[in-house]
Amino acid sequence: MEMNYLAVIAAAVSAFVLGGLWYGPLFGKAWQKAAGVSDEPAQSGSPAIIFGGSLILSLVAAFVFAMFLGPAPELNFALGAGASAGLCWVAAAIGIIYLFERRPLSHFLINGGYVTLQFTLYGLILGLWH
Repeated sequence: MEMNYLAVIAAAVSAFVLGGLWYGPLFGKAWQKAAGVSDEPAQSGSPAIIFGGSLILSLVAAFVFAMFLGPAPELNFALGAGASAGLCWVAAAIGIIYLFERRPLSHFLINGGYVTLQFTLYGLILGLWH
């Protein structure tokens, strides 16, 4: 299958950058409270595993989404597919889990908003760059 690997890498990096902003200055404190996590050393985990794993998983998601869109998707289709995949597949699946885990609505809105924008960015980049 024909694929623009540079666009896939750019899409993955865009999700990584978005995550830094989303879970940092934009919603970081609210997310930590809703998720029950802190910056305490005992709870913080290995940054190499967290950030390295996040980048690898972003690459996987961007690659598979690029396969779904095909080699030269029209921009409107790619944007719509990205927003739909983020909101209606990923965020909806997260929402089901959060309902059973009885997590706060704020936690769902923060994480669901992130994945919706993440896949919309994938669509934007992959729809423009082919």
